[in-house]
Amino acid sequence: MKTLRTAARTATRARLAALVAGLLAALSLPLVAPAAAADATATDRVGTDQAATAQAATYEAEDGTLRGVNVASTAAGYSGTGYVEGFDVAEDEVEITIPDSPGGLHELTVVYRAPYGQKNAVLLLNGGGHGEITLAATDTFTPLPAGRVLLEPGDNTVTVRSGWGWYEIDAITVSPVPPRPPHQVDDVPVDPQATPEARSLLSYLASQYGETILSGQQSLDDIAWLEQNVGRAPAIAGLDLMDYSPSRVERGTTSQEVENAVSWDARGGITTFSWHWNAPTGLIDEPGREWWRGFYTDATTFDVAAALADPSSEEYALLLRDIDAIAVQLARLQDAGVPVLWRPLHEAEGGWFWWGAKGPEPAKELYRLMYDRLTDTHGLHNLIWIWNSVDPAWYPGDDVVDIVSADSYPPAGDHGPVSATYERLVDLVDDTRIVAMTENSGIPDPDLLEAYQADWSWFLTWSGDFIRDGVVNSREHLARVFGHERVITLDELGDFRQQGGCLADHRVVQRWGTGYQAEVTVTNNGSTPLTGWQVSWSAPAGQSPGGAWNARLTTVGSTVRATPASWNATLAPGASTTFGYLGGSPWPNATFLAPSCQAG
Repeated sequence: MKTLRTAARTATRARLAALVAGLLAALSLPLVAPAAAADATATDRVGTDQAATAQAATYEAEDGTLRGVNVASTAAGYSGTGYVEGFDVAEDEVEITIPDSPGGLHELTVVYRAPYGQKNAVLLLNGGGHGEITLAATDTFTPLPAGRVLLEPGDNTVTVRSGWGWYEIDAITVSPVPPRPPHQVDDVPVDPQATPEARSLLSYLASQYGETILSGQQSLDDIAWLEQNVGRAPAIAGLDLMDYSPSRVERGTTSQEVENAVSWDARGGITTFSWHWNAPTGLIDEPGREWWRGFYTDATTFDVAAALADPSSEEYALLLRDIDAIAVQLARLQDAGVPVLWRPLHEAEGGWFWWGAKGPEPAKELYRLMYDRLTDTHGLHNLIWIWNSVDPAWYPGDDVVDIVSADSYPPAGDHGPVSATYERLVDLVDDTRIVAMTENSGIPDPDLLEAYQADWSWFLTWSGDFIRDGVVNSREHLARVFGHERVITLDELGDFRQQGGCLADHRVVQRWGTGYQAEVTVTNNGSTPLTGWQVSWSAPAGQSPGGAWNARLTTVGSTVRATPASWNATLAPGASTTFGYLGGSPWPNATFLAPSCQAG
């Protein structure tokens, strides 16, 4: 099965490459091979950007087809003869025609104004669902990158539908998209003491990134439903530590989610955990705001900013108490050898959970406090750390984030690629982190993901009606997704703990005033021969290794990657090879000496 799917993926990529080549030829744009694109000079990139900009086209909203909305001109700063307002009920929309397109993938920009606070708008492409965009509050007309649209040859329409309403649309712009260069994701865990299982899982995800998408489903009950009704199980199970929250436990809740994780791991699956953290105190507990809804902002009076501002306070102590309680459960998983894709403080940016209710600074501080408490105080190193917001103002930092992510809940039947959100996350981390869709309602169409170059690492459909009702995801769509050559299911996952079948030991063998000599030993710890290997590690700030022997070294950002010479690329089971290099000051620290090894 995997061989057939690999062949199918190769054929699909070849067809898409031919399509893109034809499109770019029609647009008089140069076709750059991925390897060449990665090595392009700054001048080449500027030239490509200028070519794309030169072919950008703007279409005014006031010239579109208006349904329930109207043209206005009282606000300053619009283009054309006006803008469209009056988005106040669900059906209100403006449909803008893009005439005589050559077709192909284009970047879409929406120019808008949102004077009444942050809003969401629904996008449609040629009448079909195309996901949502978030319109940040602004008193001036502002261009918003809205992701990519795959235009057909001839006329196309882009529709902006009300969503949350109460905003203004000035225009849209489309410009051709050149091929994406290879990703530069970092597969070195941010935790320098990460367990071998965690390292191997992150390495596996990095090896698949841009080639496949892993299937995921929240709750073991819904996974069982998928197996019974679709005939396949997802690669990733989503579980929740909610009922281990102390303010729930003291009211009688119990949970089997740790046991569920251990049983899922025994089946060979990947586990991801979120934590609907019931507020430590201040639960309102009245109709509509019951104690069991205590993770919602409107169900608690707990003030996270005030708690963090006073480490001597009872509220701060309760934060630590809750984190310590969850550490007990995560330690059980570490003892069982279970690596966890760990997504705490999810959707903080939305503000509907108490940990995000006071803005980005307290949310980031709480995330970093949790990171330090779990790794340093409790010695938990089986966690791959996932951040779950898109806005750069909320990002806690590369040193505590392995994977960035977003959640997607488009209207029922919308299986678009959510490319606008994907591109924002790629930009957020300069394409150095894996990007995942950590919750979704409708499952994106795998063919659209490839066509749009939206390389989500995995999707994870939320539980209940989202997977079972036949409306959000029809049975036909589920069968197509779980049988798709690009989608990895449980039976195709393999042993992600032995990713690459190799280990790397990195040590300094000699130091002097201005530098050092390092040695790395690569060992095949698998049961089959390695026909290639790659070792990666994070270099100290501002440092690039010097001369190397027995390997080729490249540096991308802060990540150093070593690949073998021709004579030591193949390693029999149990065999080792050694390479070395010279480095300058500063001397390496613990993070630097924590390499990742994978095959290929």
